[in-house]
Amino acid sequence: MTAPRGVRLGVDVGTVRVGVAISDPHGILATPVSTLARDVAAGSDLDQLVRLVSDHDVVEVVVGLPRTLRGTAGPAEAAARAYADQLAGRIAPVPVVLVDERMTSVVANRSLAESGVKGRARRAVVDQAAAVGILQTHLDRLRSRG
Repeated sequence: MTAPRGVRLGVDVGTVRVGVAISDPHGILATPVSTLARDVAAGSDLDQLVRLVSDHDVVEVVVGLPRTLRGTAGPAEAAARAYADQLAGRIAPVPVVLVDERMTSVVANRSLAESGVKGRARRAVVDQAAAVGILQTHLDRLRSRG
């Protein structure tokens, strides 16, 4: 079965921030969108994601699944799954898929550091860069499947 064409949203869920990336309609390139403040109490971050899905006619949301380096589940994975479930309930019938995100934050931090982005400026965009990595990995897999 071929994946539907259209815009996809990538999400990197953290305890403090949520990084967001978006793809072009052809599913070739992921680009950063924003970093949202995580709002466990009121869910305003989820509200903002719902708006992005609607505003951009998103066909799929890709949420990073933080597995341990050994590939096992941990507390961060459970939190990401719960977040993905909450989001899925708000955006149905748009599917939410989970993608292994091991090392995306590490790679994003390293890349930003090598680009000369330091301290607070890096913290402000590292979640977006991780979301780009998560989404780009998914886009590349979709393309390789044909």
